[in-house]
Amino acid sequence: MFYRDERLALFIDGSNLYAAAKALGFDIDYKLLRQEFMRRGKLLRAFYYTALLENDEYSPIRPLVDWLHYNGFSMVTKPAKEYTDSQGRRKVKGNMDIELTVDAMELAPKVDHIVLFSGDGDFRPLVESLQRTGVRVSVVSTIRSQPPMIADELRRQADNFIELNELKEVIGRPPRDRGGEEERSERRDQAAE
Repeated sequence: MFYRDERLALFIDGSNLYAAAKALGFDIDYKLLRQEFMRRGKLLRAFYYTALLENDEYSPIRPLVDWLHYNGFSMVTKPAKEYTDSQGRRKVKGNMDIELTVDAMELAPKVDHIVLFSGDGDFRPLVESLQRTGVRVSVVSTIRSQPPMIADELRRQADNFIELNELKEVIGRPPRDRGGEEERSERRDQAAE
């Protein structure tokens, strides 16, 4: 799947990868993830995309964002938008698909292989477009969760599908035990993405 001399770029849909790993019962160790793909090829960039709730006093994702920023990841963030739906429920919106797509298309002429960490079927046209430029695209997600976290059309379009559960021993760590308000706050942040 990978060639040692190929130029690689990682594009991580933060909320999607978080949800897939959580469904499989583990957390991602991003230091190990970066090391694994540096081993597989010449890693040029590792992008991480997430929306942040700016008005929360404490966001459990903030320490991760800071750590990634200082440890070789290119962070792409934007404020999540909060609103109340027609039933009066608080909702959070913070989709990063456009930012990821634009960055991938801009970087495509400089890489041989893009690894997309997402199962979102909205990325199928991006994968197809990247392939037309000669870039190979691997998609990392899971079919082992119920329901599967990857859209069938994305999996079919990709040059390679990498089952996240098969990377568990290489890039995973046991999930942290979180309780109460911190977990609710994290669910809000993840829903924002």
